[in-house]
Amino acid sequence: MLCCFQKGMLNVNNDLLITDKSQIGNKILAYLVENPKAQDTLEGIVEWWLLEREIKFETARVKEALADLVARGLIIEKKRSNSQIHYRINPGMFKEIQELFKQKVG
Repeated sequence: MLCCFQKGMLNVNNDLLITDKSQIGNKILAYLVENPKAQDTLEGIVEWWLLEREIKFETARVKEALADLVARGLIIEKKRSNSQIHYRINPGMFKEIQELFKQKVG
């Protein structure tokens, strides 16, 4: 799809790259693309649209970070009987982890 609008508005090229001066504007547009019938007040957009997108994004980043920490042996994951996974520090690595933070502060 190759389409261009007036300068300062929206530029969509064949890579579907949307450029806008505002990251928040891009987030609002992304939400509306996913939910084309959505409409809300300023407060609703902030609370529901933008917060929801941030939570989805952060959840994916946290999942990746947890997988990395487990792989490095710094935390332990344990699947509970309800199928939920719980995470905790690896007691055998506690002192090493503590030292890492002392070095960063000092």
